[in-house]
Amino acid sequence: MFDRLADIVYSIKDRQGRYVLMSAAAVARCHLPSKAHAVGLTAFDLFPAPMAERYARQDEQVFRTGKPVLDSLDLTLYPDHATGWCISTKMPLHDSAGQVVGLACVSRDLHEPGRSAMIDSAFADAVEYMHAHLCEPLREMQLERLSGLTAAQFERRMRKLFQLSPARYLLKLRIDSAAQWLVRTDKPIGEIAQLTGFCDQSGLSRHFRNLTGLTPRQYRQLNRPGI
Repeated sequence: MFDRLADIVYSIKDRQGRYVLMSAAAVARCHLPSKAHAVGLTAFDLFPAPMAERYARQDEQVFRTGKPVLDSLDLTLYPDHATGWCISTKMPLHDSAGQVVGLACVSRDLHEPGRSAMIDSAFADAVEYMHAHLCEPLREMQLERLSGLTAAQFERRMRKLFQLSPARYLLKLRIDSAAQWLVRTDKPIGEIAQLTGFCDQSGLSRHFRNLTGLTPRQYRQLNRPGI
């Protein structure tokens, strides 16, 4: 079933973090010839080390606590080497004795819906306001005024269309903007932090690493290997 869904990646890992199974979309993104080639590999065999470390930390949390990691906003890599965002959930797998023996991971790509998909123009105006003012604090009253919705209604619609709360969506916009500055310019990271709504370089670095597994400097080096 998952093999028919190009925007959903599915995998199963054992307790050592080795892949036991991968969906076709995951195989393609990892540039593997077939599903069989994934068996026995780990994230460190397939992804840049900082990303693999983030995935391994998530896995270890599941193994240690026996509790799922739900709706984690993660950076992903596409077959053309472009980066994007996905929402990931990792569920523990148990044996007959109740011991955690592995995990199942499902990641769904986050696509930015077009204006026509946003139900009405007022809501679209509010989302565009967030894009235009991403450096500013989240202004719920302004979003309510533009959208004609209450704060609760606006959040429900954001979660329905973007799978993110307004605050989480704004953070994603800021990280996206910072990533573009990092790749397309030589601006210092501290200056990029100010341009993208973070209080300082340490604030940008902390949020950037929490979401991507990479520091801003590592992300720049990954996407501009010649520098």
